[in-house]
Amino acid sequence: MKKLFVTRELPKEAMNYIKDNFELRANLDDRALSKAELLEGIKWADAVLCTLADKIDEEILRANPKLKCVSNYAVGYNNIDVITATELGIAVCNTPGVLTEATADIAWSLLFAVARQIVQSDSYVRAGKFKGWKPTLFCGHEISGKTLGVIGAGRIGKAVARRASGFNMNVLYTNRSKTTIDGINATQVPLEELLAKSDFISLNIPYTKDTHYLIDKDQFKLMKRNAILINTARGACVNELELVKALKNGEIAGAGLDVYEHEPEICPELMNLENVVLLPHIGSATTETRNTMGFLAVDNAIAALDGKMPKAIVNPEVINN
Repeated sequence: MKKLFVTRELPKEAMNYIKDNFELRANLDDRALSKAELLEGIKWADAVLCTLADKIDEEILRANPKLKCVSNYAVGYNNIDVITATELGIAVCNTPGVLTEATADIAWSLLFAVARQIVQSDSYVRAGKFKGWKPTLFCGHEISGKTLGVIGAGRIGKAVARRASGFNMNVLYTNRSKTTIDGINATQVPLEELLAKSDFISLNIPYTKDTHYLIDKDQFKLMKRNAILINTARGACVNELELVKALKNGEIAGAGLDVYEHEPEICPELMNLENVVLLPHIGSATTETRNTMGFLAVDNAIAALDGKMPKAIVNPEVINN
C-alpha cells in the first residue's frame, strides 16, 4: 500500500477511510507538529495530508524525492510553497466546495452574535445578574432591512449573500474576478463604496499578497460608525492593530472573528474588548463537513499517486494524463 503521512488526526470516518486505502502514519497528539517532526514524517511518505497549521516549505518539499502529493485539509493553501512543489512535480491539492455552507453559517452566527450581544447576554445570565426585563438591557443592532457588504464573490461569499435574502437585506458585493452573485438582489460596487454604505461587512476572500491588509486604517475610516466587520477568511486580510483602534475609538461598532493575523496567537487587546466575538477557527467545524473534507483530501491523494487528475488540484500541470 502507498504511504500517507497525516499531520493531524481527522474525524473518525475520515481516518477509517484513510486506513482502507493507505499505510498510515499519523500525528494523534492534540497539537501541531514541529518542523523536525514534519520532516521525519514526510521522508517516510509517498503523500502528506496536512492542515493550514503546517508550513510546507521548500526544505520540507525537497526532503523526499519520492513525495508525490501534498493534500491540504483546507480550501486555502498559503501554507504550501506551490512554486517549489510544481517544480518538483508534486501535486498540491485542497478541499474547496465542501465547506461552503458551514463557513457561511458561521459568518452569520458571528453577525448575529455581535449585533445582538449574544455572548455578553449569556455571560450576564450565567453570572446571576439577570433580575428581570428592562428597556435598556443589551440593546443591539437591527439586522433585517439593513445593508450587507460581501467582499469576495466566490463560493462562500455567494452563500453568505444568499442568506441575506431571508432578512430583506440590501446586498452589495465586490470581487476581483468577473464572478457575479446572481439569483438575489445584489449589486456589485467598488470596495470603497461597499465599505461606506454597509452596516455589516463579511470578508470571504483568499489570502494573497494582494489581499494582505485589504482592510487597514484607511478602510476603517470609510466605514459607518455602526458597522460590524465579520472575518471568516484569513486573519492577515485585516490589520488587527488598526482593527483594535477602530473598535476602541468607536470608528466601527463591532467585529466577529474566526481567523487571526498571527493564528493561533491572538492580539491581547482584542481579548479585552466587549464589542468583538472571537471563535477558534471553526468555520468548517461540523461533523459532516470535516469528514467530507477528509474524504476529498484522501481522494485527491489517491488520484495524484495513481497519476490521475485529482478532484481539487492547485497545480494541475504536474499531472501527466
